[in-house]
Amino acid sequence: MTEEINKPKNAGIEKTRNELAILYEISNAMRTTLKLDEILYIILTGVTAHTGLGFNRAILFLINEKDQLLEGKMAIGPETGEEANRIWKQIEQEKMGLDDLISVFKFSNTAVESEFNKRVRRLKIPLQETNTDLLAMGVLEGMPLHLTKDNIDKYKNNPLIQLLTTQELALVPLKAKDKVNGLIVADNFVTKEPITKDDIMILTMLANQAGLAIQNSRLYESAVTRAHSDSLTELWNHGYFQYLLQDEVEKTKAMKSPLSMLMLDIDDFKALNDMFGHQAGDRILKELAQFLKNRSRKMDYVCRYGGEEFTIILPQADKDEAFSIAEHLRSEIEKHPFIQHISAESEKKLTVSIGIATFPRNGCSPSELISASDRALYQAKRKGKNTTCYV
Repeated sequence: MTEEINKPKNAGIEKTRNELAILYEISNAMRTTLKLDEILYIILTGVTAHTGLGFNRAILFLINEKDQLLEGKMAIGPETGEEANRIWKQIEQEKMGLDDLISVFKFSNTAVESEFNKRVRRLKIPLQETNTDLLAMGVLEGMPLHLTKDNIDKYKNNPLIQLLTTQELALVPLKAKDKVNGLIVADNFVTKEPITKDDIMILTMLANQAGLAIQNSRLYESAVTRAHSDSLTELWNHGYFQYLLQDEVEKTKAMKSPLSMLMLDIDDFKALNDMFGHQAGDRILKELAQFLKNRSRKMDYVCRYGGEEFTIILPQADKDEAFSIAEHLRSEIEKHPFIQHISAESEKKLTVSIGIATFPRNGCSPSELISASDRALYQAKRKGKNTTCYV
């Protein structure tokens, strides 16, 4: 009789132990990196993994204090039940634990490039106190929120509810020193498993750890940006470009995926300086730097190599894709009125020459890729400038 009474009690103790073990494992994983994207992925993997908290989907929003917006940053989860079953079956067959799932992202920037994730990143919610939006309320009130089929219809016009088409979700604020810096949203749209008070409690405990990890990452990334940015263009400087290229080459070798880089040089830049002055030349460099950043993929690294030369590291891009990207940039630069912003009277256009190098076709080390892209760039110059070449 005593044994029967103790069964539920022992099951509860075992469940609590498992949950604490999960939190400990996720917390340790978050301490392995200070890169924000990696931390966000670790958090969401912890929320959704079968060896983690086990939700079907999870979304992470962060506060943009400068613009007073809540922005969708990352989402993990299947689009359909069929996709969910396929993914879960693969994970089970390959016996993938939390560390295995996390390592996928560390070696591949495309791990979360799903349509679901892209739609989430387009969500931007103003944070004025008068805003009655569901997510804005979650930030301003700073308390967990549980929506069920009994009350979710009140928010049926909310962009997030329309995106998720779910009947139940948990919304938990991320906090660092009692200040909200984001939100986690989670649901079980495939399994329809009810979200319990215990689920929300453990999700809140994870969110408190995650909030601190995110704050530390932002402080770190701000320091890295200041230390490794070119003072004029605010792009990554030459030294950090070398580090980034080495890092991407190592990832590419591990994943057996393509990698390319562009070396881009402004044509006749000395003549522009002589014609309009060095301050005008600096303005062109700054404007071109912003132009390149705005037209690059999220995963790309735009750097100032030195003088009027720029480099762009293109993860996951083979020779053909790199050529297509380079030609699009070259054409758009030629059309853009850089010089007209300096002198309305001038009809001269800004043009660039671009050299392409691809791993492993042009080399398997950073120095070999740089040398190959440099040769291709000079080939473009010899062909008459305003062109793209690869060797």
